[in-house]
Amino acid sequence: MTDSEQHVADSVRQWVWSGFYTQGDIEQMMDDIVDDDCDVDELRSLIGPCLREKQRAERQWPAVTDCDRLDRVFYALHEQGICALANAGYTMSDGHSDVAEAVADAPEGHYTGFCFYHGQDVERAIEGHGVMLAFGDLADDEARSVRVGQVIAEALRQAGFAVDWDGSTRTRINLPAFDWKRRATPQA
Repeated sequence: MTDSEQHVADSVRQWVWSGFYTQGDIEQMMDDIVDDDCDVDELRSLIGPCLREKQRAERQWPAVTDCDRLDRVFYALHEQGICALANAGYTMSDGHSDVAEAVADAPEGHYTGFCFYHGQDVERAIEGHGVMLAFGDLADDEARSVRVGQVIAEALRQAGFAVDWDGSTRTRINLPAFDWKRRATPQA
């Protein structure tokens, strides 16, 4: 396997284990990163077995995973006016763009703050390094951003998560003991 093929194979595995993507999604994303020297058919043949491996693993998972609990926290934050997005793009910049889009699509005034994790955070979580959450006030007010962080950290603690955060806007909220187990997105 060439370095390019290994990169694609590693990406396929990450996308499968993230739980966010269908086989069709993965095939499309793979097409975006495959190089001319790659054996596309061989790489596509990795998707099905990887999905089946994850499906077998899912049967051993607890009924409620950390991902399920985080989704519930994000829903509650949404209800409190904090735009909370999972897998918001791939980078911090992408996450902020996704937040801006979600806020623009929401009823005016619904959101005052935001919270998200992005694709790089998902990759870290899959590898066992916890989940990092970005947060802030939509008007970029320092004191209100800290309050948004406090609300998020408290909601996470109430949901049973260990939270590592210094209370400032200079650091993201970390869930260091997060066990990434997101069930597969139903196939479309």
